[in-house]
Amino acid sequence: MSGELSLHIDTKEPRWDQSSFTGRAKHFFTVTDPRNLLLSSKTLEEARRVIEDYRKGKVSPGLTEDQLWRAKYIYDSAFHPDTGEKMILIGRMSAQVPMNMTITGCMLTFYRTTPAVLFWQWVNQSFNAIVNYTNRSGDAPITVSQLGTAYVSATTGAVVTALGLKSLTKHLPPIIGRYVPFAAVAAANCINIPLMRQRELKLGIPITDEKGNRLGESKAAAQQAIAQVVVSRIGMAAPAMAIPPVIMNALEKRAFLKRYPWMNAPLQVGLVGLCLVFATPLCCALFPQKSSMRVSRLEPEVQALIREKNSDIEVVYFNKGL
Repeated sequence: MSGELSLHIDTKEPRWDQSSFTGRAKHFFTVTDPRNLLLSSKTLEEARRVIEDYRKGKVSPGLTEDQLWRAKYIYDSAFHPDTGEKMILIGRMSAQVPMNMTITGCMLTFYRTTPAVLFWQWVNQSFNAIVNYTNRSGDAPITVSQLGTAYVSATTGAVVTALGLKSLTKHLPPIIGRYVPFAAVAAANCINIPLMRQRELKLGIPITDEKGNRLGESKAAAQQAIAQVVVSRIGMAAPAMAIPPVIMNALEKRAFLKRYPWMNAPLQVGLVGLCLVFATPLCCALFPQKSSMRVSRLEPEVQALIREKNSDIEVVYFNKGL
């Protein structure tokens, strides 16, 4: 071994304990850090070299543990974990806050006219499609057909929900109308994510024992994983789409916004950004990435398969996705 750093650090796993909410939150605050978008290609390639060398048993002279972990998170922020390809910039997890604050801020600002609702719901679902494609699993790749079906269905669902609720809230207080975009986003997530992951619902997702040994595939595990992701995504959007409308509704009654109406959109985007900086990593951390399920809740045939291999196994584990 060259260098002083131990080779026993597992750089394929997060730095912090993922069995606690605090550990998961620290991990996702690092993963979603928007500053990673500003890193140069040279910095990204240097991080890739450090991590790939370390995994081969080569340690750069003078490399510290903190520097290794920093390189790991830079590498993870830009390169696909399965394919190793550099990911599309706006599809990376570090782009979630700046992209969503802009899109969500505009959805909450321009919700009064039908063309504006159509345009911003379309922009939002187009962005979601890019994120889903960029972060697709190498074990269950998304086909162009699946991507297209999910994109059209989610966009349609979001627009129908938004326009339907918009017409229903015409005669209600203005504050109610401000929550229409949130209802549309929640409906779209309930459509989009299961459609994007329909292959998993049909064939199941890989399940393992505590040591990571693959035991088979389970559709029940896929259903739990997708439900957790839907809850996390809706939770991610909730503070950003629930808190700013209350503040903006109060501000619009004051002289400041009446005098400077052009400040509406920047203020809305800023408030949404403030909420998303915390909501994005905290809601990603709601459930462990390595989720678990009791064997007794799996399909009978999967239970039988596991009992044949090892009758002592009571809990199985699986990657829930993001």
